[in-house]
Amino acid sequence: MSTIAVEMVGIHKQFPGVVANRGIDLTVYQGEIHALLGENGAGKTTLMNILCGLYAPDAGDIRLHGQLVTFRSPREAIAAGIGMVHQHFMLVDSFTVAENIILGQTGKRILRENPNRLHDRLRQLAAQYGLTINPAAQVWQLSVGEQQRVEILKALYRQARVLILDEPTAVLTPQEAEDLMAILRNLAAQGTAIIFISHKLKEVMTVCHRVTVLRDGQVVGTVATSDCTAQQLAKMMVGRDINLQRRQLIPDLGLPDASLNSQPHKPLTQGSEACPEPALQLKNVWVMGSHNLPALQGITLALYPGEVVGVAGVDGNGQRELEEAIVGLRPLQAGELWLEGKLAHVPSDRYSMGLVSDFSVAENLVLKDIQRSPFNWRGLLRPNVIINHAIELVQRYFIRTPSVKTSTGKLSGGNAQKVVFARELTRDHLVLLAAQPTRGLDIGATEFVHSQLLARRDAGAAILLISTELDEILALSDRIVVLYEGKLVGEMDANQADINRLGLLMAGKA
Repeated sequence: MSTIAVEMVGIHKQFPGVVANRGIDLTVYQGEIHALLGENGAGKTTLMNILCGLYAPDAGDIRLHGQLVTFRSPREAIAAGIGMVHQHFMLVDSFTVAENIILGQTGKRILRENPNRLHDRLRQLAAQYGLTINPAAQVWQLSVGEQQRVEILKALYRQARVLILDEPTAVLTPQEAEDLMAILRNLAAQGTAIIFISHKLKEVMTVCHRVTVLRDGQVVGTVATSDCTAQQLAKMMVGRDINLQRRQLIPDLGLPDASLNSQPHKPLTQGSEACPEPALQLKNVWVMGSHNLPALQGITLALYPGEVVGVAGVDGNGQRELEEAIVGLRPLQAGELWLEGKLAHVPSDRYSMGLVSDFSVAENLVLKDIQRSPFNWRGLLRPNVIINHAIELVQRYFIRTPSVKTSTGKLSGGNAQKVVFARELTRDHLVLLAAQPTRGLDIGATEFVHSQLLARRDAGAAILLISTELDEILALSDRIVVLYEGKLVGEMDANQADINRLGLLMAGKA
């Protein structure tokens, strides 16, 4: 790794009221997989947007393979050999793999090339990097992992020598994630410089050579993964010790074997004196999706007080419809749903379903109780009571906000999520539905959310955790069910969970 591929020196970028990057230096070598870590708002996205030509830096230089460059647009960055695979893929579902790869390319040769010849060229390119694709397949027919390969191949087709991956395993099964790691190692071995943005420290430690950590827009340090631990990286990110422990799993999975609690949790079970009835029950539930096709097919599930039931699965297999059916936003086509007591809901989309972005923190914290005492007296709001209530919750839930009068749309993702948690957990409830509760959150905010969920479970709440993060499911659940194409295809005790079997179930192969 002696040849420098990317060198960013003294990068400074300021937006109105916010300094996103403060004199950042970043060096990435040819053939290196280099992780970029940091909390939400640390400056990672801004730095990569500068490298990709979306932003111009206010100060600083960028050198690409030793040459000073200035990008005035993403097109110029792509032409210089920089490719980015976004967390949400930029593919046209109705187009073929080949059509997606050449989309946006110009020139008579490309436009007039025989499809069979184009397909042969793409197969050869894919084989060179250990990728397996069918150029004639339509994108909608592909699995999520296969779509990601198309995105990588699209960048390589444009002769990318620097590849940026943003949360690349967020929507993959464990097996697909392992396949991706093998692909990245192969790309690096052939000289590609890879910048790997992820919140998953285990993956960073597994596949990356070096790590640069950002905090508050500045570089905290750059270290080799061989010279540090995941715990040390977490502390660099947030400035304090973070609990990275996970529930004890069966041996030989390569996962941490420490327990979240000193004693294993024993949830209340069906038929016990303390818990004679489920708190939430679904029986043969069918729900239609947005295309008037069944999104849930015969779901039967019981949830008891004092337990966390994790719903695992790759995104798009009915998770959103299950969430909406339980909270009454999507009607049942068939089946029955019983809810004992009140429901607290942490939605999968905190902004469209959980918050009103233009409302203040204080207003969002009483959003569901605005007509009730003590916030309302004879039809009149009591502003002082609302403000004092907000101040108390901001302190209790460690919400970072300039003021309780600040609009929630101006908060970071982690602090916006804390507003949702503060409101929902302080309302009377027996059942808590937490859907994708840590999506897009950094490690510090994730630790906070997990602690809140476990505290509610230990206080006797029944928690249904819907998450596409398998590590999160394994860390928090007492029981795990797997959702695939709208059906529950497996159930197991979390203490006996086999990660390989879970991955196969999530992919519909078991």
